Amino acid sequence: MRPVTFIAMGLVVIGTALIAIPGRGSDPSAAAKAGREWEIHDRNRPLPLTITPGEASTQERAGRPPSDAVVLFEGKDLSAWQGAQGGPAKWKVENDYFEVAAKTGNIKTRQAFGDCQLHVEWAAPSPPHGEDQDRGNSGVYLMGLYEVQVLDSYESKTYADGQAAAIYGQYPPRVNACRPPGQWQTYDIVFHGPRFDKDGKLLQPAFVTVLHNGVLVQDHVALMGPTEHKQRPPYRAHPAKLPLTLQDHNHPVRFRNIWVRELAEPEP
Repeated sequence: MRPVTFIAMGLVVIGTALIAIPGRGSDPSAAAKAGREWEIHDRNRPLPLTITPGEASTQERAGRPPSDAVVLFEGKDLSAWQGAQGGPAKWKVENDYFEVAAKTGNIKTRQAFGDCQLHVEWAAPSPPHGEDQDRGNSGVYLMGLYEVQVLDSYESKTYADGQAAAIYGQYPPRVNACRPPGQWQTYDIVFHGPRFDKDGKLLQPAFVTVLHNGVLVQDHVALMGPTEHKQRPPYRAHPAKLPLTLQDHNHPVRFRNIWVRELAEPEP
């Protein structure tokens, strides 16, 4: 499959398809269109929902999710998760985190998600072991298909589109923002899933934004399709919501404080 090629403002080529990028170029976003339906400073315009924001994590303790988040792990159990083929998730839980149990397989959320804001905290094994891709390897899969790489990339070389915070096999991060192994790291991910018509034709690719330890490393990039090792398979139509997945790559990577906020279309 051909890489994404930007050919005009607001347009992108995915394979042979010409796709409009939402909110870019001359195509106004849904929010902008909705905004034109109201007078400036109209006091009758509905106010945004009030929530309680979360609290930041420290190395010593996990933070607190915002009040409207779906909490996927808060330090006690893996009840929000299951094995890749169903049944209980078999990863180890202790001391307010959980850890990959090698060779037990990937785990996925029991609930399905589409467009979302996802917060994940992870720590690579310390002391470090191995090199290249064999060093603190795991992954966060949006919809179980689109991977944001988890890897110990602190003073450790690998291929650019496979290091920490890469969209695996597609986009290297803008910078390497990795902390040393053993320290807690954060991914804050904004994901908009692909759109398909009733016949399964791709109308709009998936888009991902990633902040790694608070640093913007993926800026609304258009995914070329599902992520695979040494492959770039084309999009295939799938449901608008699918489970999130964490990868078992046989390394004892730890996770904590995972939450997600579902993103609805902007209200008019």
